[in-house]
Amino acid sequence: ALNYLGSIPWKINKKILDLQVELFNSPDNHEDLEIPYISQEPLPVIPKDATVDERTKVILKRKLMQKEQRESHALRMEKLYKLSLASHLRDDIFWLPHDIDFRGRAYAIPPHISHLSSDSNRGLMLFATGKPLGEKGLEWLKIHLVNLHGEKKKLSLQGRLDYANEMMSEIFDSAEKPLTGNRWWQQSDEPWQMLACSMEIVDAIRSGDPTSFVSHLPIHQDGSCNGLQHYAALGHDFLGAEQVNLTPRESPADLYTTVAKMVDKRRAAQAADGKEEAKILEGKIHRKVVKQTVMTVVYGVTWVGGRQQIARQLKGTIPDEHVFACSNYIVGLVFDSLAEAFKNAREIQNWLSDSARQISRAGKPVQWTTPLGLPVVQPYHVNTEKQVQTMLQSIVRKTPEMTKLVTLNSSTPY
Repeated sequence: ALNYLGSIPWKINKKILDLQVELFNSPDNHEDLEIPYISQEPLPVIPKDATVDERTKVILKRKLMQKEQRESHALRMEKLYKLSLASHLRDDIFWLPHDIDFRGRAYAIPPHISHLSSDSNRGLMLFATGKPLGEKGLEWLKIHLVNLHGEKKKLSLQGRLDYANEMMSEIFDSAEKPLTGNRWWQQSDEPWQMLACSMEIVDAIRSGDPTSFVSHLPIHQDGSCNGLQHYAALGHDFLGAEQVNLTPRESPADLYTTVAKMVDKRRAAQAADGKEEAKILEGKIHRKVVKQTVMTVVYGVTWVGGRQQIARQLKGTIPDEHVFACSNYIVGLVFDSLAEAFKNAREIQNWLSDSARQISRAGKPVQWTTPLGLPVVQPYHVNTEKQVQTMLQSIVRKTPEMTKLVTLNSSTPY
């Protein structure tokens, strides 16, 4: 499998690369397009007549701004390196060797340019070996574009195709005038991939025979919260199965939106009872706020990890002094809402947690063999140190012991 994945040839999308380089060299802020920007705002000056409190606030603000500038500079240099590497490969065909982690998940080894990366990186990737679109290929390109846009991706397949046909003028405008036109592509959840798809659709139509047009663009097919799909199937959770599209339906369900609504319903009830965080979050809880936490809960995200994920989404939408308390409040509601939708799955996860607890108490790692025959071992250890003093020297003896907390988290409880 790894040899096959590594045998797929790739090439750089030159049109997307040239646009990214142009925006990178622009003095304007394009952080919404994953082009890091270093703020030119001058550091605040400490007034001569400032009180101790005022002076402290200015110093803290200066340190925060300097920290943000350093981080932005690091991100910008990282982006420069990736664009330089892509420019070096712009006329070449290249391959991406793959590896698997200890759980059997496959990843591309190259860290800077791959199809398993950010939107701006994925937009740069094309298959080096193209294939004719055939009878349905153009339709799938259009459906793929609507999925990337995000706004209408929960329509039926026919609904998404109809929407793409309605927006053909915007698709042509995006492909032909990406930086000077209406910039419809920038409204997308995945703008660079959507722009690449728009260009591919326009090229196919302009070829005169879309069925014979040789396309190099990757088209995504993905499951809906794969981890929760497995748990819903194992636990026969019908409500959960509906939310992760295990049951037939005309248009796809969206678990993230459902959880966001469940969370907001609980928030509204608690706001009526006077809960301060619930009042602050009025109108602030939506799909994007809960998505990452819902997505990673089956992979063992902890309360702290979930709070940090939600805090990143809340930052800038509420006052900074309330971000910690409100994110801590929301993560509890998310976990409770998931437990309600996946009741039997929760029992399975509790059983896995109890099993992991007993195994770790016995000093053994959690391990199993997958149906494909891959042995999985989770050797989470910490070293305990004991210092032994002799006449000649001091010796530190390190003894590995099972880490109970990490072992429990590895069994994906929520």
